[in-house]
Amino acid sequence: MTSRRQFIQIIPVAGAALVGARGAFAQAALVKEDDAQAKALGYVADAGKTDKAKYKQYAAGQACSNCALYQGKAADAAGGCALFPGKQVAGKGWCSAYAKKA
Repeated sequence: MTSRRQFIQIIPVAGAALVGARGAFAQAALVKEDDAQAKALGYVADAGKTDKAKYKQYAAGQACSNCALYQGKAADAAGGCALFPGKQVAGKGWCSAYAKKA
């Protein structure tokens, strides 16, 4: 059983670990367009370069930063994506799994 004193001593260590983990996530590599999964989803780092003939569902204004799968803030240059665990996508990017954020 953990005493109150032990618990209070553990809190700063746990907090530091969380801050360190967040920093590590922020350093995650960007998804490359030639990555196998990125190719399969038609991911591009710049939505304006989407192949509109191949991806007819693309519409102007769609971008990772306003997609429901995007895990960053809308103003972030890059953020996490549920489709690319451990990596980040460009906020200005796009892929065929785009789903408008509600």
